[in-house]
Amino acid sequence: MRTGVYGGTFNPIHLGHVHILKEFIARLSLDRALLIPAGVPPHKRAPQLAEAADRAAMCRLAAEEVGGLVEISSIELERPGKSFTSDTLRELKALHPRDEFFLLMGEDMFLTVDRWHEAGEIMRLANLCASPRSPDGLVKLLTKEAELKAQGARCFVEDIPFLDVSSTEIRQLAARGEDIGGLVPQKVAEYIAAHPIYQQKV
Repeated sequence: MRTGVYGGTFNPIHLGHVHILKEFIARLSLDRALLIPAGVPPHKRAPQLAEAADRAAMCRLAAEEVGGLVEISSIELERPGKSFTSDTLRELKALHPRDEFFLLMGEDMFLTVDRWHEAGEIMRLANLCASPRSPDGLVKLLTKEAELKAQGARCFVEDIPFLDVSSTEIRQLAARGEDIGGLVPQKVAEYIAAHPIYQQKV
């Protein structure tokens, strides 16, 4: 089975995430995609991080926009301490030994993935898949792809048009009680309106 692995803080998940996920599923002919909200992210400070239960709930609502190929995994939320991608991929491989994994990521992550914790293990366990997030991003990704392939990585760089949506902007709008329609899936907007998730987290 061709399984996409799409992780992130998803704080909150927004239409940019949904768009990327749909495109990767189609372009890579994925049989399914695992949407994995991060527990304690090792690569970024997250002082405005919503509770795990809220982020997981919003991911479930967003997954309904993509269809039945998307599953929510709590594998990182249930793991104590920092969530390293290598640990997640090892656990997934143990659970699904016959699957071929495709690690879905944006531009910034792809450009630094060879400096991540146990980068060699990540490259061994999954194909590295990226799309641009800036006007000149494709050129940067293709250059990095050549470097990563020289290190033994299997890569897929897809020129997916990016939606300029920011989780930070969404949190700020939500904190002020402003409209976030058009930035997040409708059911996610309704969830945020019904739960005081970001009022004290901006």
